[in-house]
Amino acid sequence: MRSAVIVDAVRTPFGKRDGSFRDTHPQDLAAKPLEALEERNEFDPETIEDVVYGCVTPVDEQGLNVGRLAPMVAGWGDVVPGVQLNRMCGSGQQALNFAAANVMAGQHDVLIAGGVEHMTRVPMGSDGADGVDGEGAVTDTYFEHFDELTHQGEGAERIAEEYGFSRTELDEIAVDSQRRWEEAREDGRYEDQLVPVETELEGEGESRSDSENRTGSEATRETVTVEQDEHPRPDTDLETLSQLPLVFREEGEGFHHPGNSSGIVDGSAALLVASEEAAEERGWEPMARVVQTEVVGVDPVTMLTGPIPATERVLEKAGMDAAEIDLFEVNEAFASVVAAWLEETGVSWERVNVNGGAIAHGHPLGATGAALMTKLVHELERTGQDTGLCTMCIGFGQGIATIVERV
Repeated sequence: MRSAVIVDAVRTPFGKRDGSFRDTHPQDLAAKPLEALEERNEFDPETIEDVVYGCVTPVDEQGLNVGRLAPMVAGWGDVVPGVQLNRMCGSGQQALNFAAANVMAGQHDVLIAGGVEHMTRVPMGSDGADGVDGEGAVTDTYFEHFDELTHQGEGAERIAEEYGFSRTELDEIAVDSQRRWEEAREDGRYEDQLVPVETELEGEGESRSDSENRTGSEATRETVTVEQDEHPRPDTDLETLSQLPLVFREEGEGFHHPGNSSGIVDGSAALLVASEEAAEERGWEPMARVVQTEVVGVDPVTMLTGPIPATERVLEKAGMDAAEIDLFEVNEAFASVVAAWLEETGVSWERVNVNGGAIAHGHPLGATGAALMTKLVHELERTGQDTGLCTMCIGFGQGIATIVERV
C-alpha cells in the first residue's frame, strides 16, 4: 500500500461570533486556505485531483456543495472537482482521512482536505428540522431504539457526573487552554500556519444587503485584515470562571459554562495531501505521513466519549501504545470530554493540546478537525518530535482518530 503524506497545512484565523468575519461569505472564507496552499507550494490548480471539505451545516450560504464552490471561488477554474462531507464535528478530520485513504488505495495522487464553518452567518443546527436538540429533528422511529435525544451540552454534563469531576477541575483545563494559546501566540508558533484574511466590514448597524443596495460613496465599508484568532481570552483565571453562569443546567446542578466550553467561531482550514511519489516528483518536502485512521460509534446519549475508544482502536491498528505518541490533539468541545479522555488513557496533560485548544481558539465545526491536524503537524515539525495523534468527539455518539508521524 502506498503512503499518504501531508505536504502543507494552513488555516485562517478564527473570527469570534459576529466578529471580523461577520460580513464574509462562507465560500470566500473556504477559499482562503486553498489560495494559500497554491501560493506556498507553487502548484498548478489542475494538479489537484479533488477537494474534500467538511461542513456541518451545509445549508443557505454553505449549501450547494461548498467543497466544489471553494476552488472555483479561489480562482481555480472549472477543472478541480470538490465534495462536501458531514461527519458533524469530525468533518474536517474525516476529510483528511478520506483523502489519505484515496491516496493509499492508488485512486489519487494529490488532493486537498479541509473544512469550513461560518457559525455567525449559518448558525449551528440550521440544517435540522427542529434545531440541534428538538425532538422534531429525528423520526419517531428513533425512539423505538433509543430512549432519549440529548444535545451535546447535556452529554458533557453527564460525562462530568459519571467521572465525578468538579467544576474547578474542568475550569483548570480551560485556564490552561487559554494560557497555552497565549504562550504559543507570543512565541510565534502559529505564524507559519495562519493565513491572514483581508475582508470588508459593513458600516455600524448596517447589514450586507443594506450596503449592497447603496452605491459608491454611499456604502460605508471598512477593509480589515484578520491575522489572529479573535475568541481567546488569555487573562482568564479560575476566579473569573467561577463567576460565569451555567449554560445547560441550573446553578448547582451542572458544570459547563462559556468559559470551559468550545467557542462559537468562523473559520476554515486545509491540508495538501499527496502520495510520496507525487510529492517527490514535484519537489515538495512533506511534513508528516498518515499512519492510521479510525472512526467509532458510541452511546448517543452521553454522546461525547468517542475519543476514548477511537484512540484505543487507532493505536491497536497501528501496533502502538500511547507511550509512543509524542503529542496529542484532543478537541476541547467541552472540558469534561478532555478530562474523561485523560483519565481513561492515562496520558499526561503536558502532552495534550500544548498550544491551546478549542476552549481558547474556538471550534468552527466543519473546519476544526483540519485545523487540529494543522496545529499537530506544525508542532511536530517545530519541536522535532516524531508522532502525533488527533482525536475528536462527534454528535450522535461517534469518535474519530488519526495518527501521523513526522517525515
